[in-house]
Amino acid sequence: MSSSPLDNSLVEEATRWRRHLHAHPETAFDEHRTADFVAAKLEEFGIEVHRGLGGTGVVGTLKRGTSPVAVGLRADMDALFIHEENVVDYRSSVDGKMHACGHDGHMAMLLGAAKHLARNGDFDGTVRFIFQPAEETGDERCGGNLMVKDGLFEKFPVQAVFGLHNLPSAPLGSFMMRPGPMLASIDTFEVRIGSALAHPATQYGVADPLLIAAGIVQAMHAFKARYVNPAEPVVLSITQFQSGNPADRQSVHVTPDKAVVRGTVYTLNDAVRDQFEAGLERLVRNAAEAGGASHEFLFERGYPVLRNTADETEFAKNVAEEVSAAVNAAMQPVMGAEDFAFMLGAAPGCYVFLGSRHEGEAAPRQLHNPRYDFNDEVLPVGIRYWATLAERFLAQNASGRRQ
Repeated sequence: MSSSPLDNSLVEEATRWRRHLHAHPETAFDEHRTADFVAAKLEEFGIEVHRGLGGTGVVGTLKRGTSPVAVGLRADMDALFIHEENVVDYRSSVDGKMHACGHDGHMAMLLGAAKHLARNGDFDGTVRFIFQPAEETGDERCGGNLMVKDGLFEKFPVQAVFGLHNLPSAPLGSFMMRPGPMLASIDTFEVRIGSALAHPATQYGVADPLLIAAGIVQAMHAFKARYVNPAEPVVLSITQFQSGNPADRQSVHVTPDKAVVRGTVYTLNDAVRDQFEAGLERLVRNAAEAGGASHEFLFERGYPVLRNTADETEFAKNVAEEVSAAVNAAMQPVMGAEDFAFMLGAAPGCYVFLGSRHEGEAAPRQLHNPRYDFNDEVLPVGIRYWATLAERFLAQNASGRRQ
């Protein structure tokens, strides 16, 4: 545990912060009021604040003593375009937007740790409190990547950076992590097949984009099944197929002039990403040429594979064991994606899951769901983890030890 126990009033205050943030959600790169709130709290604690990194990002710096060692702690700030269905007094005040992933709780835990360390922290060195915008974009235009490109670790150097995400399907207060690949990369693709409008009776004279696109969908799944090593974890999903005009019932008598297919690829292997980009482009081109249609193929790289470094994962495990009796440091990788991967590509570190299940409920409140709500009972666990991690990291690195 951190050298000084948490004050109950701090947990109560963090709960109020969390619920205020929940009631005022802001989505990617629009986190202006959120950033104002975070910056004001950090300044109130006596922490130096820098704003504007990666758009609306906030970095707080708390330095004590003479040690040059610094550690980074990161929380995400953005909400989602989801209309909240919860009936609580702090429900979202913005129609169509809500904190459905727990970023409100992530911010409250890190703010709680910041206040605790500023008031009671026992350390020699520097703690960087990194509040990142736009984690939910799914592409390279995300907050994690932009903060790194804006010079996060040049302006605010650290020996390691750590991240945390709540997991409502896991027992309250439990921790999960693993060294190496922990979360997948995400890439998106779009296929456009073009032809000309035709009467169904004369379709034989014109390429049928719908039929060609349907064949491409089948061929993509065949590519994954037969041309990619089955030992490689890959999730291929066709999420959109659009052709014709379903709003116009009379258009049922006209064969469409275009079809659009969109989807995603998740994997834990960069070579597999390259294989899919080349393979899908080839099968789209061949199918379109064989059918006499035009085609366009776009493959957009998103978040890279999130890889925890071995020493930092072992360190995070030891810290987690100080604050929780349930720690799994060899969890299976999760085939979701997270833009903290960009920060781990620039500095060593570790990302962990913190169990936040609402005990007694028949089913967990899944992330990205209109009925999701962060479990405030896990706030003290997260605050203790962050405060303990900062103190332990600075102490062990300053003395040249790593437990």
